[in-house]
This record gives sequence, C-alpha cells and structure tokens, in this order.
Amino acid sequence: EHLKAFDREVNAFVDYMFGPRDSRVRGWLLLDSYLPTFFLTCAYLLCIWLGNRFMKNRPPFSLRAHLIVYNLGITLLSLYMLIELILATWEGGYNLQCQNLHSAGEADIRVAKVLWWYYFSKVIEFMDTIFFVLRKKSSQITFLHVYHHATMFNIWWCVLNWIPCGQSFFGPTLNSFIHVLMYSYYGLSVIPSMRKYLWWKKYLTQAQLIQFLLTIVHTLSAAVKPCGFPFGCLMFQSSYMATLVILFVNFYIKTYWKAPSRTAIKETPVATEIKNGFHKDYFAAANGFLNNKKAQ
Repeated sequence: EHLKAFDREVNAFVDYMFGPRDSRVRGWLLLDSYLPTFFLTCAYLLCIWLGNRFMKNRPPFSLRAHLIVYNLGITLLSLYMLIELILATWEGGYNLQCQNLHSAGEADIRVAKVLWWYYFSKVIEFMDTIFFVLRKKSSQITFLHVYHHATMFNIWWCVLNWIPCGQSFFGPTLNSFIHVLMYSYYGLSVIPSMRKYLWWKKYLTQAQLIQFLLTIVHTLSAAVKPCGFPFGCLMFQSSYMATLVILFVNFYIKTYWKAPSRTAIKETPVATEIKNGFHKDYFAAANGFLNNKKAQ
C-alpha cells in the first residue's frame, strides 16, 4: 500500500509538471507509471558500482559468444525500427520540417508503437555497460557512456507519454540507422578473422557526431516554423543534444586528434595486443558512443 501511494504521488507530480498525457499510449507496458523506469535506472547504476567491486579481484570474462548474440540482436532490432519508421512516416505523409502529433491518424499510432520499442531498447542497451563490467573494461565506463545510457531511458519514457509520434520520429530514425552499422561492427569485431576488414571505425565516430547535429537542426526547424508540436519539448531536446555534442566532440578530440606519447607506445608490449579474444583497437559504444580501449 505504501508503494502504491508513493507511485500515485510520483505520477501526480509528473502529470502536474508536464500536463495531460497522450491517451493513445495508455496501458502500454512500462508507460503508465514512472517507477519501473526509475527503478531500472537505479538498478543499472547499482550494478555498475557493485559489479566493479565484485570483479575487482576476479579474472575478466571473455563472453565472446554472448557478445555475438547480443550485437546481432541489437542490429536486427535497430534494422526493424529503421524500416518500420520509414514506412510508417511515409504512409502518414509526415512533413520532414515539422510534424504535429495528431494529423496522420493510424500512421501516428504505428510510429508510436515503433518508438515504444525504441524506448524499450534503451533498457536492453544497459547490457553494454554490464558487459564492460564483467570483462573488466573499466576505462570504457566513462561519464559520457553512463550519462547517455541512464538519461536516454528516462527521457524516452517522457517522450512516449507526451509526444509519442510526430516530430519525435526523426532522431530514432537516424539513430536506428547508425546502430545497424555500429552493432554490426561490434559483432564482427568479436570474430578474429573479420578484424582485418574493419577499417571504418573512425567513420562511424564521425557519423555519430553528424547524427547529433542533424537532430538539433531538425528540432530547431520546427521552432522556427512551428506546426503545433510542443515548443518546450523542442527546446529540451535541443539542449540535451547540445550536451551530447559537447561531450562527444571532447571524446573525438582525445581519441583521434591527440597522438599517443612515444613512451606509451614503447611501453606497450606486443603480447598485450590480443587479450581475451579482443584486439587492442577493439572499441565499444553505448547507444551510439564510441570509446577506444586505452593501453593498459
């Protein structure tokens, strides 16, 4: 009873803050109450902390088979979302510059259903970090990585409840396309015989940054020439994406513009080049963020 009362208070507060929710998504899994999303996010952060403590004096897991299956699954889910979003927005005659929430009828519902899967994929992608913990890749669990994973899951709970279609389609469409490429790369990089063909990681990094910038431009275009999409949501999304651009540019400069010191190169033994089945240049991403493995 206490939990139910707390749940009512929390949901009454978010309703007061953001106004009436979109009735078309009522009853959808995880959406009616904020508590599941909040608790899953807390569990994610707790798993990082406890997992690092648990693994501190233990050898890392390889998890090669798990990573192949996981990356293949995320790739296929991203491909489904990409195709379905393109078909749904085409069916609804979506306006690329600005699209409101109610003019496309059944196509809006179709878009909302795909965006629910996009929201749900964010909790699945928590496993990116869990795999880092189990493989003792603590250098890849950066502020950028955790910030993006934790915030995206919560932001998209809000999106699905208040703006589940219309202008919200653009970012997930771009991101799904990038994820098809990225998680394909990660899955292939686990296979030793495929690594010699994976020369295009830097271009994936650049594509990520372009994605953020295009999303900001698309969002602001609806503010310049409005179509009825909530103005406050446009400003919030632009501000959030700006934080990602700043963090990502900082990462890009450190990764690709700053050459490693000669001392670090000399001290890195050849024997450490491959460890647990992963080349030293194997890199990882979280919801689209690339992190080079540093020489240990």
